[in-house]
Amino acid sequence: MKRLQNKVAIITGGAGSIGKITAKIFLAEGAKVVLVDKNKTDLEKTITELGSEDVHFCVADVSKSKDVENYVNETVKTFGKIDVFFNNAGIEGVVSPIVDYPEEIFDQVIAVNVKGVWQGNKYVIPQMNDGGSIVMTSSVAGIVGSAHLGAYVTSKHAVVGIMRTTALEVAARKIRVNSVHPSPVNNRMMRSIEEGASAGHAKDVQKQFEAMIPLGRYAEPEEIAKLVLFLASDESQFITGTTQIIDGGFCAQ
Repeated sequence: MKRLQNKVAIITGGAGSIGKITAKIFLAEGAKVVLVDKNKTDLEKTITELGSEDVHFCVADVSKSKDVENYVNETVKTFGKIDVFFNNAGIEGVVSPIVDYPEEIFDQVIAVNVKGVWQGNKYVIPQMNDGGSIVMTSSVAGIVGSAHLGAYVTSKHAVVGIMRTTALEVAARKIRVNSVHPSPVNNRMMRSIEEGASAGHAKDVQKQFEAMIPLGRYAEPEEIAKLVLFLASDESQFITGTTQIIDGGFCAQ
């Protein structure tokens, strides 16, 4: 039997690299999937690329409670239940020292990466099946600090607090809740951070980041998706409240 046979999953940040590839793997493993993202055009493109009748989408701003409640209700309306929630949507903000960091950008990062994650759990849990799984995307920036990424680091540390609290609150229903913590991933977000760190010298910044990782490279989105699949599946039935680091050895230093 496929690892997610007869499961229904919600993936926020569904049009991004990790969300999209996770959806592809979930579908291949038998799941029905609802992708959530802010940009309808990107979602439609993603749905076309996935080419499956078992994937639907819902446009939502995860920082707005009405949008979050709507994507949860639409999932239940479309597929009848929720078994897996990949609470993945997030933004990077800008690269800047705290003393110069724009307050409005800080507010945006917190709204999406903290409030959006918190609200996702708030509205999904009442409609999730007992024995389900919630996987929340944090980062190595949720484990250690990183200069000039104050809003992002703050938000990703907050995800850990939300994860641990949620895990305790839903344990009686046998719902598992875990966070994943990637090192830099080879995707659009890191291109943005690299350019923000040194405009016009993004490749040099990438080499500097890679030199900090013992395995000598960025993670690929598919590697993150495979970890999420394990946590979403029944293979992880006794794993909850954990920070799952996938970083090529970065945090071992």
